[in-house]
Amino acid sequence: MAKHFLLLNLIAVLSFCCVVLAFEPSPLQDFCVADPAGTAKVNGLACKDPKSVGADDFFFSGLHLAGNTSNTFGSKVTPANVAQIPGLNTLGISLARVDYAPWGINPPHTHPRATEILTVLEGSLQVGFVTSNPENRHITKVLKKGDVFVFPVGLVHYQRNVGNGNAVAIAALSSQNPGVIGIANAIFGSEPAIATDILAKAFQVDATVVAQIQSKF
Repeated sequence: MAKHFLLLNLIAVLSFCCVVLAFEPSPLQDFCVADPAGTAKVNGLACKDPKSVGADDFFFSGLHLAGNTSNTFGSKVTPANVAQIPGLNTLGISLARVDYAPWGINPPHTHPRATEILTVLEGSLQVGFVTSNPENRHITKVLKKGDVFVFPVGLVHYQRNVGNGNAVAIAALSSQNPGVIGIANAIFGSEPAIATDILAKAFQVDATVVAQIQSKF
């Protein structure tokens, strides 16, 4: 009797676990075109009525156009994610074009929700990423036209044009909305600002140095 009771309890626990842990990572319908006007709170964007979906929901024109690199960093990112292509909603993929002026940089940043695979279309780029603590290993390489490089999800990475001409790359990312956290912007340009004494201790510099850097953001 006791064994029978324990067996029933085990079956009940296993049944409960299976229900709780059930998960379907893939889309359960052909598409879920984003509806920016939707009021439903979901992880992503609510779906448009499929009957109102058209070709333009899956279309974007612009990656053939060079970005304006006349800025501090000498680079310009042109995204093609769910904000530009509503049909990417729930599909877990997006693109971006990156233009670089001679010796321009795409400064250190992370994508908290995506791995990135970068292909050089024109020019030469020095690329790199830094592994997590405690190693903080800097992995870097110079890429030429046609070369491909991967930046693992969440790791700080960058690119720099190492040529005297313009450079162009296309990045594919494993999220419809990969997100971008610029390291310098996040640390020195946050709102409200991180206290200068905290940053001074973290970077082991004088508070006046921190304040000077913060004034640029």
